[in-house]
Order: sequence, then C-alpha cells, then structure tokens
Amino acid sequence: MGLIQRAIEGEGISTVGVTIVRKFTERIMPPRSVYVNFPMGRPMGRARDDKTQRAVLLAALDALHSIKEPGAIQDLSIEW
Repeated sequence: MGLIQRAIEGEGISTVGVTIVRKFTERIMPPRSVYVNFPMGRPMGRARDDKTQRAVLLAALDALHSIKEPGAIQDLSIEW
C-alpha cells in the first residue's frame, strides 16, 4: 500500500494508511500512516464494532492534517 500511496501523493492527493505491522511500514515509508496494535487482517477492529471502527477512521482522517513529516507513523492508543 505504501508504494501506491506514494504514487497517489505524487498526483497531489493526500493519503493515510492504517497499519498493523509497524516494522514493514517503517521500511516502506509511505507518506503518512497510523499504527494500531490489532490482529492481522483486522486493521479497523472487530466485525460490527462500530465504535472502534469509527475511532480508527477518525484518527486516520485526523492524521491527514496532523502528520507533517513524510514517512511519519502515528501510534494510536485504541485498544482491541
């Protein structure tokens, strides 16, 4: 996803990724990302857990404005 994010950003569209594998994201260095300590395959939370999914989404959207340094990863404190 990070490589796709870079291509999209190159066209002038801001992006943010939600990652659950921080070490891979650190290597790929997408333009901006948020990290959640969730199980593989569940970056937005449990199925039908609207509250958590909304919290992750809103935090990711907020990161579009708050992350200023390219390649930065913001750790979210949202609990599984």
